[in-house]
Amino acid sequence: MRNLILVLGALTFPPDFSAAQVSVGIGLPHASIGINLPAYPRLVRVPGYPVYYAPQLEANFFFYDGMYWVYQHDDWYASAWYNGPWGRVERVDMPAFILQVPLRYYRHPPAYFHGWRPDAPPRWGDRWGHDWERHRSDWDRRDRRVAPLPAPLPTYQRQYSGDRYPRQVERQDAIQRQEYRYRPRDPVVQQHYQQSGQGRGR
Repeated sequence: MRNLILVLGALTFPPDFSAAQVSVGIGLPHASIGINLPAYPRLVRVPGYPVYYAPQLEANFFFYDGMYWVYQHDDWYASAWYNGPWGRVERVDMPAFILQVPLRYYRHPPAYFHGWRPDAPPRWGDRWGHDWERHRSDWDRRDRRVAPLPAPLPTYQRQYSGDRYPRQVERQDAIQRQEYRYRPRDPVVQQHYQQSGQGRGR
């Protein structure tokens, strides 16, 4: 009799699964990586590089060639908007200028960076292995003396924070078409820009 009451109770009052929403960072191409900024971050130019970093964030957060880049848990992610959605970037497809940024500009460096020179880029070949290094043997050979000018910061995004932040890629794309005329110059970034949906209709 008691089992019958339990079964009837379960049928009458089914569990509410709508409250159990879980964010898992594998929803590629738009991954949840735990970046949830309350407002547009302050970005500062990395001296000698066409790259900006966010000195006040506890994250490895960069801006290069019209896109934001985050290094987290040994993976890179990119987005055209400061709060995502984020797309995971394959290691062999990373822009060289991002990989060349010296260690001192990583605000939340992983433990395996310990002992590496702060004025030099991370030793990606040591970390990611010979196979990666064979595919990207030129990653650290760009002449920074002839680095391109940095892309203009998309400061129009300052007005979009909290509830005003556009979560849908289509809405982001529409706003960006109106507010930001810059187009990526780096072929690697151009590819990510198109894949993120931001290059449609341009």
